[in-house]
Amino acid sequence: MASVSTYLNFPRNTEEAFNFYKTVFGTEFVEKINRFGDIPPQEGQPPMAEDDKNLVMHVMLPTIGGHMLMGTDAPESMGFTVNKGNNMYIMLQPDTKEETKKLFAALSAGGKVGMELADMFWGDYYGDCTDKFGVQWMFNCSAKK
Repeated sequence: MASVSTYLNFPRNTEEAFNFYKTVFGTEFVEKINRFGDIPPQEGQPPMAEDDKNLVMHVMLPTIGGHMLMGTDAPESMGFTVNKGNNMYIMLQPDTKEETKKLFAALSAGGKVGMELADMFWGDYYGDCTDKFGVQWMFNCSAKK
């Protein structure tokens, strides 16, 4: 089922933030916290720094009304610079790749593509962009078609 959630980037303190949000909302993580050390080695990429392997790659926490709060660490050692204003995305999870492509094309028109839509190692179809108004969008489609 299609859904919309909020995706937050933190500079190495995602786990601390999400443990705080757990106490606020009285909920539990949907799955275990995925770590950067879980990522398989990527061809052509240097080995991951030991200090980064335990950082949060992805975490999900239900809040209220079916809304999902998601987050990741965005360390500078991986080329990220987190500033207020670039630390939040609206995450769209369409039901089909066709709908994902349509929404991605419309929202990226006149804006900037951060990552082209592609099949990812975790099995989903993913991409991100910033629209012409500066709003950041992530797309993650689990459908195989």
